[in-house]
Amino acid sequence: MSENAPTGIEATRRRLTEKQADTVDRLTVAAVDVLSREGYSGTTIRLVAASAGVGTATAYTYFSSKEHLISEVFWRRLVAMPPLATGEADQTARVVAVLRQVSMLVADEPALAGAVSSAMLGDDPDVRHLRVRIGREIRHRLGEALGTKDPESLAALELLYSGALLQGGMGLLSYAQVADLLEICARRLLAAPATGT
Repeated sequence: MSENAPTGIEATRRRLTEKQADTVDRLTVAAVDVLSREGYSGTTIRLVAASAGVGTATAYTYFSSKEHLISEVFWRRLVAMPPLATGEADQTARVVAVLRQVSMLVADEPALAGAVSSAMLGDDPDVRHLRVRIGREIRHRLGEALGTKDPESLAALELLYSGALLQGGMGLLSYAQVADLLEICARRLLAAPATGT
């Protein structure tokens, strides 16, 4: 199993035997390798399958598109991130730590980072399914860090995160700049007095 995929992650299309899970792991690892060589536009399921040592038809039984495969790579990395040990940190420090952790998840892999942004915008039903799962996971992490039942602040933090990551994915900001900007915005948001509606 790859070092980036935690044990017990279920593929999004079906339950897997141990052998099938190994095939999916090989495909997700190969996807990152092919992306680093070929870039997003040059990456295909066929190339990934060949790199993983499996048939193209086999790869398509697990992933409906390259967008689905790349989104799965991001999903696996996200759920593999350990919860932050923030100890006695205040609410703002906890939120900033989560935003930094999530925004830097693929920062050291520029080809993957750019591909994730493109892939996640796809209209493939399997990508939509993963977007929901990814969104729920990020919401959960931010909600835990926020520590209060404040749906408006949580929604604003999610919007900050998704907008900033899109800026990074488009290459308008580096991921380090994204993390810094998220911190500035989160600190302002959480310091602002609540407005009554």
